[in-house]
Amino acid sequence: MIKTVLGGDLPLSALDLGSMDVTELTCSPSEVRRTPKPIRHGHPKLCSVVFAQCGGLRVTQVGREAVLGARDFVLCDSSRPFGVRTAGHGRATVVRAHVPRAMLPLSARQIDRLLVTRLSGQEGTGALFTRFLSAVTADCDSYRPADVARLSAVGLDLLAAALAHHVDAQARVPDESRQHALLLSVEAYVCERLHDQNLSARAVAAAHHISVSYLHRLFRARGITVAALIRRQRLEGARRDLSDPGLRDVPVHQIAVRWGFKGHAAFTRTFRTAYEIVPSDYRRRVLGLPL
Repeated sequence: MIKTVLGGDLPLSALDLGSMDVTELTCSPSEVRRTPKPIRHGHPKLCSVVFAQCGGLRVTQVGREAVLGARDFVLCDSSRPFGVRTAGHGRATVVRAHVPRAMLPLSARQIDRLLVTRLSGQEGTGALFTRFLSAVTADCDSYRPADVARLSAVGLDLLAAALAHHVDAQARVPDESRQHALLLSVEAYVCERLHDQNLSARAVAAAHHISVSYLHRLFRARGITVAALIRRQRLEGARRDLSDPGLRDVPVHQIAVRWGFKGHAAFTRTFRTAYEIVPSDYRRRVLGLPL
């Protein structure tokens, strides 16, 4: 349940509080990335809170990036790809806490709005939470089993209070700013999944916890539909590949599949409609290949 180990020459402290799993690691400059491949269907829905006790961090997820100073913290979704990179050239001490998403007293939409947003851990409820995590990992070998349940409840309450504070602050953000941020998130989500042939307005809306009709209203103001955005981004990606001399031997149908098109014929029709030339002839013309 509780353990303290050494990871090579880098100190690592781990504390399992049951509903909250806390780890403190001192590391050299490094980068950690979670790619889509190891995230299995049915992966436990956990939220991760990350902050640096000293040094800085750069965290990316869902098309967003947060640059954190000491004690700033960020919320991530462990069921989605993300990246964490230490800033500077010296060692950094990083604290990470995993919490089941269902145990946070926030809606899915509220949690998604907070993802990869710099949250201050230097004052107010944020400071109470980060100081608590730093303190419990500093002396984790001295806790008894009965202490663990009490510490778990305290940790969850402090995290809930810190997150609720920032949710309340976001509620005062004008609707126009919130809608713009949502559009940026949707565009980033689409760009990350262009290879997925099942990418659709319904899938995008579900991932952002909004209705399909609301998603269409957001894009109507921009004069484009979600389907048109997906199609345009796929076509631009395919056209870049067709123009790349290093990919000249890759068959056209493989490029089509790579960019999420359902079959060679559908890709050819869509490409010709957009550029008034079929993909194979476009490649020959751009690369100077014989007809």
